[in-house]
Amino acid sequence: MRRVSTTEDMWSLGEELARLLGPGDLVVLSGPLGAGKTTLVQGIAEGLKVRGPITSPTFVIARVHPSLAGGPALVHADAYRLGGALEVDDLDLDASLDDSVTVVEWGEGLVEGLADDRLEVSIERGDTGDERLVRLRGIGPRWSDLPGSSD
Repeated sequence: MRRVSTTEDMWSLGEELARLLGPGDLVVLSGPLGAGKTTLVQGIAEGLKVRGPITSPTFVIARVHPSLAGGPALVHADAYRLGGALEVDDLDLDASLDDSVTVVEWGEGLVEGLADDRLEVSIERGDTGDERLVRLRGIGPRWSDLPGSSD
């Protein structure tokens, strides 16, 4: 578990995660409203050097942010308004999964079937102000070197 004290620290954590991410990676974000999921994605986007701006895709559901540096695109999706796995299928996230870094907010329980390997990021509010508790959990062989990962 990692303590994140400020919005800037959440952004920096996203940039740090971006250095670990590559084409084909699926990141599933969970946490309450206002936890910092989109801020984390903004940091990931900065680290991946993709075209922005990065905003919550709640009403658009999914956005593709092409790379400005020859790296993978960022597919940023929000499953908050989706009613189930069939609606996730309608998004066709699996069509771009191999070539992109796909990050899904509110994806827990809905998108795990997209890839055998995934990085699960859980964000909870801490005890004070902007403090957040961030848990990273790697699933599958791709993430076996990540502390707390499992197959």
